[in-house]
Amino acid sequence: MKNILKMSMFSGFVGLALVASPAIAGENPKVAAEVMALARAQWAAEIAGKSVSEQTTTLADDYTEFSAGTPIRIDGKAMNARLYQAASMDGSKPLASDMVNPKVQVYGDTAILTYNFVGMLQTKDGKVEPNNAVSTRVYSLVNGEWMLVHGHFSVVK
Repeated sequence: MKNILKMSMFSGFVGLALVASPAIAGENPKVAAEVMALARAQWAAEIAGKSVSEQTTTLADDYTEFSAGTPIRIDGKAMNARLYQAASMDGSKPLASDMVNPKVQVYGDTAILTYNFVGMLQTKDGKVEPNNAVSTRVYSLVNGEWMLVHGHFSVVK
């Protein structure tokens, strides 16, 4: 009986240790390449002047975003698309966009991409200006596809 009690207690401690253990991100070069390619494809669509719906194909319907353009969290792909469409009517256009120092942390079906965004923007007056930010994109595997579920973008001047 003592052995059963000891085994039960040991099993409980092991189970508790497994539950209480901190999550550690795995490195997965394939996932890293996939989510970085999704971000770059979004920028390429934007630079090419494609529609907002084509630029946001990988956004989940319940996508959320924090960005410099609004003082609150934006909830939902539809609201994000409406605001993005309105903001794009100012006559400026992106000329180049990329990421520096990308890092992808993978936690099962979740991938967190952090990077320094570097870009060049042409204003409506034709002036070319840097467009830089620190960025976080959170992707989740939904029905076998990586979908962007949250973005946080802070302008760097």
